[in-house]
Amino acid sequence: MSNIIIETEGLGKSYMVGHQSEGKQYVALRDVLTNKAKEIWSKIKNPQYYTHQNVEEFWALKNVSIEIKEGEVYGIIGPNGSGKTTLLKLLSRITEPTTGRAVIRGKVASLLEVGTGFHPELTGRENIFLNGSILGMSRQEIKDKFDEIVDFSGVEPFLDTPVKRFSSGMYVRLAFAVAAHLEPEILLVDEVLAVGDIDFQNKCILKMDSLSDGGRTVLIVSHNMNSIQRLCKKSFLLEKGEIVKSGSTQNVIEDYYKRTGMGENTFVYKGDDDNKTVQIKNVELLDHNHNQTSTLDRAYPFRVNIEFWVKRPVKNMSVIFTLKTISNIMVCQSFNIDYEPNNDGTYERGIYVSSVQFPGALLNAGRYSFYIWLGSRRVQYDYEPDKYFFIAESDQAPSSQRSKHYEKLILEPSLNWQTDLVNDPQ
Repeated sequence: MSNIIIETEGLGKSYMVGHQSEGKQYVALRDVLTNKAKEIWSKIKNPQYYTHQNVEEFWALKNVSIEIKEGEVYGIIGPNGSGKTTLLKLLSRITEPTTGRAVIRGKVASLLEVGTGFHPELTGRENIFLNGSILGMSRQEIKDKFDEIVDFSGVEPFLDTPVKRFSSGMYVRLAFAVAAHLEPEILLVDEVLAVGDIDFQNKCILKMDSLSDGGRTVLIVSHNMNSIQRLCKKSFLLEKGEIVKSGSTQNVIEDYYKRTGMGENTFVYKGDDDNKTVQIKNVELLDHNHNQTSTLDRAYPFRVNIEFWVKRPVKNMSVIFTLKTISNIMVCQSFNIDYEPNNDGTYERGIYVSSVQFPGALLNAGRYSFYIWLGSRRVQYDYEPDKYFFIAESDQAPSSQRSKHYEKLILEPSLNWQTDLVNDPQ
C-alpha cells in the first residue's frame, strides 16, 4: 500500500476579479440597481457578458500536482500573492478547487489565520473546548490535554478573559496550542507563527519537530527561511500560482533568492562619489588557489579582498566583514583593527586593500552571503549589503553515524580527537 498521504493532480483555483470603471470612485444605490438590471438584460442577450472588460478571471493557483508521503515535513515558500495560502485552503477543504483534485488520506488540522474558530465573546477556556471540537477532538480528549494546551500557550493568567481582549500574539499562541495538541495525521500551518515572540516560535518549532518525529505530516507556509530550513528537508517554491521548483529545501531557497535578484555575486563600481569620504572600489572572493570564484571547496581556506579609496583622512575606521547563511543567520563578524596590531583605524588619502581570510574545514556545506561595512562608531562611510553569495561544497559525504539534524548546522569543524585506553578494569 502506498504511503502517500497528500496527493493533488492539476489543482487550480480561479476567482472573478471586478474592476471599477474609470472615473467612478463612488457608486450610489440607484447606480447599483440600474447596473444590476442592465447586467441581467445583457446576460440574457449575450451569455458571455460576464467576461466584459470590468471583470477579469484571476488564477490564484494553477496546475499544482504534488505527492507528499506520510511523515514528511514540507515547506511552501514564495512571494506574496503566489498562492501559498490558497493551496493550504484547498487542502483544508475550506474552499473548493476550480480544476483538478486533491486526495487527503488522514485527519487534518489547520492553522491558517489568527483566531480561526474562536468566538470573541467566549473566554480562552471556553474557546479551547469550542475550537478543539471544531478541529475534531472529543470533549474527553480536550479535558485530557487541557493542562498541556494551557501550559504550552502561556496564557493561563488570562484563561477566563474573553478572547476579544487578547492581543494577536495571545490569540495565535492559544490557537496553535489547540491545533498542535490535536495530534493530527496532517498539520497545515500558515505564516501565523510570525506573530509569536522568539521563545514561543522556538516552542512551536520543537513541537512540530516532535510531530514529524511521530510520523505526522506537516506543511508549513512561511517567509522565515530560517524556520523553513530548520524544519523542512523538502520544499516547494510557488510563483504566480504555479510550482516552479521543488526538492531539497536548500536548493529551493537558493532558487527563490536567485529569482528575487539576491543571487548575484558581483560588484559594480559606480564611479567617484564626491559625497563619500571613503568609497569601496572593488570586492573579490578568492579560493585557496587565489582564483576569483563563487564556489568553494569548504576543506580549504578562502579570502575576501576589499579595495577602498580614502579621499580625506579619517580616524577610528574599521573594515567589517560579516558572514551569514542563506537563511539570514549571522555566522560571524570580524573587524580588521581587532587583528592588525599596527592599525589604529587611521587612514591617510590613498587606495587601500584589506584582506580577510576564513579558515578551511569549518563551514558546513551550503550557500552563504557576506557584506562589507566601512565606518566608525558614529559614522558609516560606505556599505555593501548582502549581494555576495557563494557556495561551500562538502569535500566528503556525511558519515552514517551523524545525526539527522547534522545537515542543518552552520559549522562542520574538523577537530582533533584522540581516544586512549586509560585503565583496564580486568
